[in-house]
Amino acid sequence: MSTDLQHFDGPTFEADVLNAGVPVVVDFYAEWCPPCKMMEPVVEQLSSEFAGRVKIGKLNTDDNQEIAIRYGVMGIPTLGLFKAGKLVDRMVGYPGGAGPIRSWIEKNSETAKANN
Repeated sequence: MSTDLQHFDGPTFEADVLNAGVPVVVDFYAEWCPPCKMMEPVVEQLSSEFAGRVKIGKLNTDDNQEIAIRYGVMGIPTLGLFKAGKLVDRMVGYPGGAGPIRSWIEKNSETAKANN
C-alpha cells in the first residue's frame, strides 16, 4: 500500500477533503466491487506520482453512505475531484489504466493553478 494514498471517512472528510489546500481526488469504492479492485493499484500509483500536488484517497461507500449520497455517487468506482471544498468533476467507472485518470487529474489541477 502506498504511503501517499489516504483513507477518508465521515468524521475526517471535511478536514481531509473539503478544507485541503490542494485538489483532492476521492476514489469512491466498495470492497465487493470488482472494477474497484482493478482501480486500486492505479489509484495507489497516481497517489505517489501526484504527491504534494494533489491529495488522493479512497472512501468506502458502504461505510460512508451519507457522503456518497451527498455527492450523488450512483455507480462505483467513481473518482471525485474536489477543489476549495466543492466537487468540481467526476469520472465514473474504471477507464482501463492510469493514463486516462492521469490526464483527467492534470486537466483539473491545471484549472486549479489558473484560478489561483
